[in-house]
Amino acid sequence: MNTVVTKLDRTLISLTLRQPWITSMASSKVQHSTLPPEPVIPSKKPFKVELVGGKRYSWCTCGHSKKQPFCDGSHKTKAPGLFPLRFVPEKDATVWLCGCKYTSNPPYCDGTHKQDFIVSAPLHEHTDS
Repeated sequence: MNTVVTKLDRTLISLTLRQPWITSMASSKVQHSTLPPEPVIPSKKPFKVELVGGKRYSWCTCGHSKKQPFCDGSHKTKAPGLFPLRFVPEKDATVWLCGCKYTSNPPYCDGTHKQDFIVSAPLHEHTDS
């Protein structure tokens, strides 16, 4: 029996043979992707801060900074994938900046620290390592 394989058939055969490899590669990438880490909770109360209008601030989003509520660069080693929130207030103001890192209005406190998931969570304790 003679089998005629056309150029189109060869392409389909080639794609069929490659398909399992492509699928395994695609699923492999999904399995190895990671989301940014969750922030730790350095304080269950907001920080009262005097801000200067026009000055740029970097609010810590990871919770590892020893200069709370501001960033000291700790995220680079302790929470890769999280970055500080940079902001510039329009005018001088006394504000309450979030200490639990779970506010819906960053960097400002919205009262989230009063919710059960924050109240019952352990506070992050700094280590020298």
